[in-house]
Amino acid sequence: MQPAPIKDPITFEDFDKLDIRVGTIVSVTEVAKSDKLMKLMVDFGDHQRSILAGIKQERDDPTEIAGKQALFVVNLPERKMAGELSQGMLFDIGYADKLTPCLAMPEVALPNGSRAG
Repeated sequence: MQPAPIKDPITFEDFDKLDIRVGTIVSVTEVAKSDKLMKLMVDFGDHQRSILAGIKQERDDPTEIAGKQALFVVNLPERKMAGELSQGMLFDIGYADKLTPCLAMPEVALPNGSRAG
């Protein structure tokens, strides 16, 4: 892999706008109208959210991530894709570099809803 150039600097205030939280992936189901998207139901401790992720073709069995904790951006505007509502974004590592993506996850179990940063 050839490392990508570092992006332009941002301020701490820019970074602080991101709300990145730990959530447990409760279920992973197919999105009928998409050949890329899977619907993740994610527990953030005080509520659950539906988050669509383009992982269908990245894994032999996308449902294998059910039960795992991962990092999610939770303050993006809701977005409808393939007829389903997405209420956040899964953080994964590798896709932008054309590597097989993997979850960004805590090294030890944390309470759902714990904030990163």
